[in-house]
Amino acid sequence: MGMPAIQERRWSVEEVQALPEDPRNRYETVDGELLVTPAPRLPHQAAVAAVYRALFDLVQTHDVGLVLFAPFDVILDPRTLVQPDVLVLPPVGQEVLRGDALAPMPLLVVEVLSPNTARNDRLLKRQRYQRAGIECWLVDIDSQLVERWTPDAECPEICVERVCWEREGLAAPLSLELPAIWTEVIR
Repeated sequence: MGMPAIQERRWSVEEVQALPEDPRNRYETVDGELLVTPAPRLPHQAAVAAVYRALFDLVQTHDVGLVLFAPFDVILDPRTLVQPDVLVLPPVGQEVLRGDALAPMPLLVVEVLSPNTARNDRLLKRQRYQRAGIECWLVDIDSQLVERWTPDAECPEICVERVCWEREGLAAPLSLELPAIWTEVIR
């Protein structure tokens, strides 16, 4: 006699949002799979801050959107709620800033890899971002590189010196210089 099949629980966005707040953990769901990760450590947060500042300056200078950092819920479908470390939204109106309307889908998401998040970031979240048509950067602090995944890519562009973001309406891609990020993170 065989073992009975175990039905894996699938989580909805509403169920995840109803979980009690816990500052020690981040709760996300990708295609119904609950992801629970502990609060990030200092190197991770230093990388998030460095990437945020660099992207913020570029996006502000070229007026192409709004840069945010986690925690910020991005709902991709009824069973997918993610909180990218850094994200760029297209320009938003006052109704979104006041909370009267939903934020638009991100143009770009950035996930900083850490031992607790690398598997989920690389496999589950990255693939889901691609299916949603969102460019994804995976920042690998240890290897000092960025994997740039465009929505239709089968493999990443490996960026060591700079990572470029092409955006409609820009004369040239926005270029983020990576040595400055590593210097700030690994002091």
